[in-house]
Amino acid sequence: MTMQKWASSIVSSALLVAGLFAGTLAMTHEAQAQATTRVFEMRTYTTHEGKLDDLQARFRNHTTKYFEKHGMTNIGYWVPRDQPNTLTYILAYPNREAATQSWDAFRKDEGWIAARKASEANGPIVAKVQSVFMDPTNFSGLK
Repeated sequence: MTMQKWASSIVSSALLVAGLFAGTLAMTHEAQAQATTRVFEMRTYTTHEGKLDDLQARFRNHTTKYFEKHGMTNIGYWVPRDQPNTLTYILAYPNREAATQSWDAFRKDEGWIAARKASEANGPIVAKVQSVFMDPTNFSGLK
């Protein structure tokens, strides 16, 4: 192999490695950008006295499925030990705009409206709803 062919081969190999590295960096940057736009929502529902079981049944049997149908990711659901009549849960969305669109579609869903009405046949369940949108920190295990 001549010196010129050898040098050309080295340059071609270096360009190939640089191209692969740049592609990997671009994919990593895109993944990081997607991770930073993902938004979480923590919602806390306070029920009327004695209605927490009804609310949990509605979520278990209907609500979580409608959330998924409308692009919401169910992260988790909790009943605080020191707050009676309370259900707290976290949803995730690709971004804040997607959250708004998902909630709009969810609220208009005829199946959800029917399920909510049926669950309230014996009276209203929810007395108060609080919502907080959150961005993960750079040291959060969940992004």
